[in-house]
Amino acid sequence: MNTNPFSRREFLKTGSNGFGYLAFAALAQQQALRANPQAAATGPLAPKAPHFAARAKHVIFLCMQGAPSHVDTFDYKPKLTADTGKGAPSAAGRYGTAKLMGSPWKFSRQGKSGLYISELFPNLGKHADEMCILNSMSTDLPAHPQAFSQLHTGTTQFVRPSLGSWALYGLGTMNENLPGFITVNPPGNATRTYGSAFLPAIYQGTKIGGNAFPGGGGGGRRGGGMGQATVANIKNDRYTTAEQRTQLDLVQALNKSRMQQDGGVSPEVEGVIESYELAFRMQAEVPKVMDLSKETAATKALYGIDEQETDTFGRQCLMARKFIEAGVRFIELTNGNWDQHFNLKAALERNTAAIDKPIAGLLTDLKQRGLLKDTLVIWGGEFGRTPHSQGEDGRDHNNKGFSMWMAGGGVKGGMNYGLTDDYGYEAVQNKMHIHDWHATVLALLGLDHERLTFRYAGRDFRLTDVYGTVAREIFA
Repeated sequence: MNTNPFSRREFLKTGSNGFGYLAFAALAQQQALRANPQAAATGPLAPKAPHFAARAKHVIFLCMQGAPSHVDTFDYKPKLTADTGKGAPSAAGRYGTAKLMGSPWKFSRQGKSGLYISELFPNLGKHADEMCILNSMSTDLPAHPQAFSQLHTGTTQFVRPSLGSWALYGLGTMNENLPGFITVNPPGNATRTYGSAFLPAIYQGTKIGGNAFPGGGGGGRRGGGMGQATVANIKNDRYTTAEQRTQLDLVQALNKSRMQQDGGVSPEVEGVIESYELAFRMQAEVPKVMDLSKETAATKALYGIDEQETDTFGRQCLMARKFIEAGVRFIELTNGNWDQHFNLKAALERNTAAIDKPIAGLLTDLKQRGLLKDTLVIWGGEFGRTPHSQGEDGRDHNNKGFSMWMAGGGVKGGMNYGLTDDYGYEAVQNKMHIHDWHATVLALLGLDHERLTFRYAGRDFRLTDVYGTVAREIFA
């Protein structure tokens, strides 16, 4: 019995029309996705509804690696200045006979709110009315690797998903051609701080630059840095796009076959499949977004680009704004060398000069474009510094009290939250542990930190473990 109703001629005629229909369907789908961006992604990166109404859609985390001194930047301590040279109080415990050291820099009230901000931030101080300064932060350990890990993952010792990965897992992507989580200039030995751990691989941060990033340690370099950085291996010059697609189709067929063998449900394999597809799409999209050449001279000047001190971090901040506009969910920028055990005056002035104008420019630009209300900007490091001196011109580690700040994204501007004692040793009012900070950031994104869980090794894990209190007092 002849089961083929088509002749060869009819088959070719119908098939050729069919290819046209497929192309038309693809174009129609793309047009529909442009009209409805929320339907742009499928699978692990599909947009997800938050647990409750979100105040922020995006996060820019300005991470100052090495622990900035809070008593020299955002935590004004007049009694510390008055008692400079006196022995550290006995409550300081292990500090023994160390001498108190007031800040070498003056603090003044800024904005209508009158927040005290150090003269180290002449440009950022103009944004005091957008800033919520958290002066009661604390973390578990005064050691860089452990505290840096806890800042990002909630734990000092285990490999766990990072804050950015949890945010992407909970909310999905807003652009199917770009990563939902990007980390710029991360330390070379800190992959766990942007990793997804037991979450599917698609949720880990996409790295741009790294420890070899030009000027990444603080100061800038005229004409260098971010403008010439790219995502590693973003282009494959060995094969054409069509050849890469053929190769990828074969790999994806094998991945899908494996997923079927696993019963049709495998978050790990599904994450790998989506990662490969995203990487393929990124080849065309990422270089466009990272191209700063079309930005106006006024915009570049706003960020301090092409200025000796501010060029590198200015380029990173401008890149963050462009990624926000393109729909990236979570962006982290890292600036290093904030570990002043000695040479405090010269080193801290160099650090702050490199970031002050770029961050002020970022806040100005986001506000002008109507993006700040939906973008939570966060500044801070893994812990603070001691109010007493280490040597003649330095400060030691202090994990019991330090400062961070937030702006935009649904937080109250012109506000101080929490207090340390008169010398800045320890948080004494409205204490905010890193777990509380994580819970608060997630809440601003519309996520309940107790409900945002992932089943792994027989239990439901979450970013805040069994801790975390949301600081709702800072919500606008």
